[in-house]
Amino acid sequence: MMSWVYLIIAGICEIAWAFGLKYSDGFTNTVPTILTLLGIIISFYLFSKSIKVLPIGTAYAVFTGIGAAGTVIIGMVFLNETASLMKIILVITLLSGILGLKLTTKSDLQEDKGGVS
Repeated sequence: MMSWVYLIIAGICEIAWAFGLKYSDGFTNTVPTILTLLGIIISFYLFSKSIKVLPIGTAYAVFTGIGAAGTVIIGMVFLNETASLMKIILVITLLSGILGLKLTTKSDLQEDKGGVS
C-alpha cells in the first residue's frame, strides 16, 4: 500500500517540477530553479521506492500519467490554457487508464506471498 502512496506523491511532485521548469526561465530564475530541482529529486526518489514493490511498467505509466494529467488540468484551471471538450475527454481517458492500472495491479510483494494477479 505504501508503494502506491509513494507513487502518487511522486506523480504530484512531477506536476510541481513541470511547472517549475516553466517558471525557472531556463534555470536562470534562482528560486523556481531550486524548487524544480527539489521536485525532481523527491519525485524520482519516491518513484524509485515504489518500484521496489510495484511492477515497473505499471508504476511508470501511473507516474507519468499523474504528471501529464495533473499538468494539463492545472494549466487549464489556473493558467488559462485552452480547455476544449476533446481535451477534457482525453484527460478523463488518461485518468481512467491510471485507475484501471491501479485496480488491476498487485504488487510484486503480494505476488511473492502467493497473491493472485
